[in-house]
Order: sequence, then C-alpha cells, then structure tokens
Amino acid sequence: MLIAFSVAPSGTGRSDGSVHDAVAAAVRVVRESGLPHRTTSMFTEIEGEWDEVFDVVKRATEAVMPFGSRVSLVLKADIRPGYTGELDAKVERLERALGEPDAD
Repeated sequence: MLIAFSVAPSGTGRSDGSVHDAVAAAVRVVRESGLPHRTTSMFTEIEGEWDEVFDVVKRATEAVMPFGSRVSLVLKADIRPGYTGELDAKVERLERALGEPDAD
C-alpha cells in the first residue's frame, strides 16, 4: 500500500506560523523506518504493508504532538494487494504515457 500523509501541529505559539521543526521530527521517523518513502513540499509518501505503514504514521504523528496544542493529520491511501515498488512505478508509467503521442 501507498500512503500519502501530512501531519502538522497547530497552537504552536510561533508568530511566523512555521511548523518546519515539527515536520522534521515526523520525517525523521519516516526515514528511520526503512520503508520506501518520498517527501515533497506538501506530503510524505511511504510504501509497505498495512500494519507497518500505519505504525510509521502513528509514530510520526506522535513525534509532532509536543510542538503544539493539537495536531492535524491528512492521509490518503492506495491499497493494491500484490503490488510492490509502486512508489516509483506509478510515476514511471505516467511519464511513459506523457511521452507517447495521442492515439487520436
């Protein structure tokens, strides 16, 4: 399964509204998990089995909790049993499709 998630604190008390320290704590958990992952400006994607992926999401969320009075978690899952390596394969298929001329 692939999970795209974003976790951030609110009620941080920071005048600039920045949450980069909290996000860094969450991404550190993801990187230390050993699961395939990718972080972009808005989301972190991870790939693995249901229990291991949700364990990482839970621990990443817990890592953010000390940074504010509440935490927001946004999550999207692509559950496709029997497939692995989809973190990159989905993007590769898209790029191939974009490179092919229209069949019109």
